[in-house]
Amino acid sequence: MISGILSPMHLIVILIIVLIIFGPGKLPDLGNSLGKSIKNFKKAVNGDENLDGSSDSKKINAADSASTAKKTDGSH
Repeated sequence: MISGILSPMHLIVILIIVLIIFGPGKLPDLGNSLGKSIKNFKKAVNGDENLDGSSDSKKINAADSASTAKKTDGSH
């Protein structure tokens, strides 16, 4: 039999307690927050500087398209 703190029976009891505390309506928000926290933690451990989820290439492309739009507007 599986023994230890992460046995299936222990996990079921923990999930029931979490359900009682937060309620079924808050569980999706709680899961979303937990997922974002884990993602930000992994990025921080790996040394990525962008913690908001955007990459440098997206920022560069946005800046290039903005400068291109200014050039086309001023060429009349």
